[in-house]
Amino acid sequence: MSKPKLVVERATAEEIHKMLRKDEKYMTGVRLYAVYQIASGAVSRDLEKIYNVSFKSVCNWVHSFNKYGVEGLKDEPKTGRNPRLTKEQLETIKTTILDKKPSDYNYNTSTWTGPLLIDFIEKQFGVNFKKAQIYNLMKKMGLSYQKGKGVYPEANADNRAEFIGELKKTPK
Repeated sequence: MSKPKLVVERATAEEIHKMLRKDEKYMTGVRLYAVYQIASGAVSRDLEKIYNVSFKSVCNWVHSFNKYGVEGLKDEPKTGRNPRLTKEQLETIKTTILDKKPSDYNYNTSTWTGPLLIDFIEKQFGVNFKKAQIYNLMKKMGLSYQKGKGVYPEANADNRAEFIGELKKTPK
């Protein structure tokens, strides 16, 4: 009777492969081991199957190692998309939100809102944001969106207390 085949149940092979690729130190080690195998006489065409990469990738790893050493096997930093606003512009927006009112900029309100900020940024800096992105921008600046509580000047505190008292007396 043969032993049962070992099975991984927690994740698929593709998911595990993605996890491995996220770890920079692991990937550097894999590349270094591939270079070691080439130095030991392995054929690069065989290594592409073992490491599940192209033949050209294995060649690039060897050439990078020859030129830069282990540093050449590390992933280059990914810069990402350039920010649409500079740090100075973000700081200007933050101080405006904290220190000034929208009425100072000819808006007919006294509190900043997302759509109002979108309009302000477009007028001041010529950069257009979508509604969802403006809240991400506020978070990046260390601010949070807080919904204002309505204040009604015609409301009477005595009438409200009386109403709440009567409401509590009614049976459920």
